[in-house]
Amino acid sequence: MKMIAVLGAGIMGAGIAQVAAEAGYSVILRDLQNSLVRDGLTTIENNLDKRIIKGELNKDMRSAILNRIHGTIDLAELKDVDLVIEAVVENIAVKKQIFTELDNICSEDTILATNTSSLSITEIASSTRSADRILGLHFLNPVSQMKLVEIVKGMETSDATVNIACEFVSRIGKEYLVVNRESPGFIVNRILVPYINEAIFVYGEGLADQASIDKAMKLGAGMTMGPLEMADMIGLDTLYAVLLVFYNEFRDPKYRPHTVLSTMIRAGYLGKKSGRGFYNYESQMPYKEGGF
Repeated sequence: MKMIAVLGAGIMGAGIAQVAAEAGYSVILRDLQNSLVRDGLTTIENNLDKRIIKGELNKDMRSAILNRIHGTIDLAELKDVDLVIEAVVENIAVKKQIFTELDNICSEDTILATNTSSLSITEIASSTRSADRILGLHFLNPVSQMKLVEIVKGMETSDATVNIACEFVSRIGKEYLVVNRESPGFIVNRILVPYINEAIFVYGEGLADQASIDKAMKLGAGMTMGPLEMADMIGLDTLYAVLLVFYNEFRDPKYRPHTVLSTMIRAGYLGKKSGRGFYNYESQMPYKEGGF
């Protein structure tokens, strides 16, 4: 495997493209608009600049990494890649449409992966003619720092596809866990999302303000980031969408989103990416799209 493509140049897609290029892969970063592609490349440049400041890279290494990344809006450029990782909006209809297009463009040997944090790998694969080469590669945010990638099998994902994915994840310096059968949220988000939602319930019931809730979990439970801080980083709209998937799939009321979450979303408070969430980030704008 030499060339990969990443669909979606938001914070997750840019992060995946960066770590793949750092590992020596040639990377195509594709989005719908040139402005989005440029934003993704700028995110990568800024991330690499931070690594130079930390002494982890030099300028020559930075240039070599950036030279391995090619931005495009043309999906046809993906026809010869070995692996595609889709990292677009968490919407099953959008993802199925993309995978249908990829199935018609890419080689029959190309592995098609989705970075979904909650949706069905099997349903996404049903939009293609080769469900055996479809799987989930679930990266976590921020991609450059989080060591884990969940490799998720759909109902028809082949062992050969899983083995190649495991090799890829190891080569980019990450640890992997294979999720043997799909279930909404897989492992990490199946546990993490209800934890964050419960913190929102505590906030919505007026037990404490957001800073106190986050402080309680950092000092009392050893968390490095409070649950409401984490919600803002993920994006409240993304979190809400995942909760609805859980609620509709499991029919369990513990996954019911609190009304304060939907009200904030209606107000345009989506977290860091919009400048307002449980906290105010307007002085830190712009902040690109979040995600798990």
